[in-house]
Amino acid sequence: MNKILLAEDDNDMRRFLEKALDNAGYQVIAYDNGASAYDRLREEPFNLLLTDIVMPEMDGIELARRATEIDPDLKVMFITGFAAVALHPDSDAPKDAKVLSKPFHLRDLVDEVEKMLAA
Repeated sequence: MNKILLAEDDNDMRRFLEKALDNAGYQVIAYDNGASAYDRLREEPFNLLLTDIVMPEMDGIELARRATEIDPDLKVMFITGFAAVALHPDSDAPKDAKVLSKPFHLRDLVDEVEKMLAA
């Protein structure tokens, strides 16, 4: 079973995403900040990091950068309400990361996750 690490500081959004991915058959471990998610990632491998970009403590780009240093094969998907500022070329974000802009349909999220994990 594919394991997804979810970092999202909005409680409602986090529960919403966790339930949708859980229903789609994924094992989801969720945190409300990047620092805690990073600590968990150092303990066990995940197939996908799904992270909000704007979070307190450690933002999603920093989390993704550190996470892919630990596991270069980790797939990364950012969720953000700020698509325009999401990933400019000089950001430290992993080059093949996917960006999903809020608002999005859960079906779109699950489809994108399936595509990334199948690749």
